[in-house]
Amino acid sequence: MVKNLKKEISLALAELGAIKFGRFKLTSGKESSYYIDLRLVPSHPKTFRRIVRVYVEEAKKIGLKRFDAVAGIPTSGMVYASVLAYTLKKPFLYVRKEPKSWGEKRRIEGVLNRDARVLVVDDLITTGKSLVEAVDCVREEGGMVTDALVLIDREEGGEKSLRDKGVRLHSFLRIREVLGFLVKAGKINISQYEEAIRQVKT
Repeated sequence: MVKNLKKEISLALAELGAIKFGRFKLTSGKESSYYIDLRLVPSHPKTFRRIVRVYVEEAKKIGLKRFDAVAGIPTSGMVYASVLAYTLKKPFLYVRKEPKSWGEKRRIEGVLNRDARVLVVDDLITTGKSLVEAVDCVREEGGMVTDALVLIDREEGGEKSLRDKGVRLHSFLRIREVLGFLVKAGKINISQYEEAIRQVKT
């Protein structure tokens, strides 16, 4: 059942153009032979609803009593985090990449109570840089973080980066799974598969 859902979502992402192959520079600064753009998903309601349900179920697996609030990372992570928080009836906040240069110059938007346990949410993880920065920011502002949730782990060191911070990564899909589904379905060729797999840190 879960494997079928993983396959369906992987193929749906390829169909709507959210997974592209070529030459790309990622936000982490790394060069990549493929790019995943989950910001396209909300424009496709059927796939969006399916992925939101995945986030909800994964959050329930983590345990709803393990966190008091949900924090998203701009921009794509905010979309999924806000819908997740709304569905679970948890407070939502988001972590800016840079403090505002006006007003109160906050990095965290929303109400973060001291010692609140925060589930940090993003669309995917590569090296973990953005998620680690968000974790540090929440902790500096008095919150606690022990868990992070993403849809896809690109398996390029992000899980270890979070583990080193005492945070457990929860991902619904690993990139090896996604690539496996795509090559078997004929959505990508073997050379594209092999080049992408070489980026995975074992």
